[in-house]
Amino acid sequence: MEKLTKYRNIIQQIVQRHAQFRPSHGQITPLAICDTQRDQYLLLDAGWDNTGRVHSVAFHAQLRDHKIHIEWDGTEYSIAQELVDAGVPKEDIVLAFYRPEMRPLTEFAAA
Repeated sequence: MEKLTKYRNIIQQIVQRHAQFRPSHGQITPLAICDTQRDQYLLLDAGWDNTGRVHSVAFHAQLRDHKIHIEWDGTEYSIAQELVDAGVPKEDIVLAFYRPEMRPLTEFAAA
């Protein structure tokens, strides 16, 4: 349980840190979504820019099977690298946006 609590705190800090930065264009608000009961963590951008409505997931991570699964990463600096920098071992990070058969080719966990 200690490991999961640590991972929840690290992910929440990353989400909150990213939510402090608004895009330089349009009227877009970053929304930090941290559901600790279901272990789902998202950064969502919502608002308007000159092309119209903006509603997109900047990144999505979840805790599953005692590992952090990165479901989507649309950030400039890798969320996986931020997790490693925060002390999460690579074997506890799954790049879930890759097909399962491709994950062993990464330096992170396959599942």
